[in-house]
Amino acid sequence: MDMKTPLSVLLLSLLLLSFSPKPSNAASSPVLDTDGHKLQTGVNYHILPVLRGRGGGLTLGASRSGNCPLAVVQEQQELSDGLPAKFSPVDGRSTIRLSTDLNVWFDAATICVQSTVWRLAAFDEEVKQYFVESGGVLGNPGRETVSNWFKIEKMDEDYNFRFCPTVCDTCKVICRDVGIYVDGATRRLALSDEPFRVKFKKA
Repeated sequence: MDMKTPLSVLLLSLLLLSFSPKPSNAASSPVLDTDGHKLQTGVNYHILPVLRGRGGGLTLGASRSGNCPLAVVQEQQELSDGLPAKFSPVDGRSTIRLSTDLNVWFDAATICVQSTVWRLAAFDEEVKQYFVESGGVLGNPGRETVSNWFKIEKMDEDYNFRFCPTVCDTCKVICRDVGIYVDGATRRLALSDEPFRVKFKKA
């Protein structure tokens, strides 16, 4: 381009450059299991606490009402790995990545005739908490399933779950980490300001 090039052409060139495709770093990092391997869609993993001494892996337990659906809880026995869980990301990829909406479900039969897919339960007015329960829907992202999507986030060298679904552009959602609510002898998964640090061991 020489000095006689009209200013309008120069400006257009700059605009095109600014909107031209650039290498993307948006792809989030893969989540790793305890062996350093990438978490894979549809593969069974035990979800274990990073800090031992307060219980074992995640499993299903009685709800606060004692009825179905079942609650997602931490095993009381420290040496128990809990139930094997599977993950299915909204983007359909074979590798589970950070900050990606995904379904989580336990690969197990239960006494309740419902799915074991995690979902955020309705607000519990008695204890002022949002708990995580089973009975969600696998896939079908959108307004009707917005409570069924969670994300895995990095926390230092550990991981934690977060509820902040982006599968519905017009839905108003809560964005909070998932922690542990101590309910007597039961440790329930619930939205919390103190994330529950976890790791993933291939089953």
